[in-house]
Amino acid sequence: MKVIQFYKNETQLIKKAIKEHRDAQRQLYDKYAPKMLSVCRRYIRDTHYAEEVMLSGFLKVFTNLKQFNFEGSFEGWVRRIMINESISFLRKQKEILFTEDVSIYNEASWNNVHIELEVEQIQELIDSLPEGYKMVFVLYAVEGYKHHEIAKMLEVSESTSKSQLFKARKMLQQKLNQQNKISNGAIKI
Repeated sequence: MKVIQFYKNETQLIKKAIKEHRDAQRQLYDKYAPKMLSVCRRYIRDTHYAEEVMLSGFLKVFTNLKQFNFEGSFEGWVRRIMINESISFLRKQKEILFTEDVSIYNEASWNNVHIELEVEQIQELIDSLPEGYKMVFVLYAVEGYKHHEIAKMLEVSESTSKSQLFKARKMLQQKLNQQNKISNGAIKI
C-alpha cells in the first residue's frame, strides 16, 4: 500500500491553512520557523526575544493569510512580516538610533578583509554594532533591500540609510582588522 502525504503541495497547504486547518498551519510553521527565527535573530540580539518576535510574526502570518495572493514566494511574504515584526519590536524597545549624517562617503571604501570567521563570530560582530547601523546593514547586505526601500521601512531618509550602511561597514572593517591582528599574533593580551 502506497502512503500519500497530505498537503504535500505548498499551495494546497496554504489554502488549507487559510481555512484554519490546524495541521496545515502546523506544517507551515514547522517548515518555516527555523528560517524565520534566523531572520529575527539577525535583528534582535537576545534569542529569547527573537523567538517571541518570531511567534508574534507567525500569529500575524496566520491572521492575515487570506491576504497572501499567491504571487511571489510564500517564504518571501513570511520573511517580510518577520522583518517588520523585528523592526517594530526594536522600535518599542527604543533601541534604534539613527544619526542624520549626510557626510560624504564612498561605497568603494569597504575593503575586503580576509579573515576566516565562524558564522557565530560574524553574528557577534554584527550584534556589536549600534542598532541603527545593524538594522540598515542587515537589511541591505543580508536581506538585499535597496536604500529607498530601507528608508521607507525605517521611516528615515535615503541618505540616512546610506550613511548608516557606510558607518556600519567602517565599524565592521575596524573590528575585523582588530580580529585579524589578534589572530595573527600582532596584539598580545
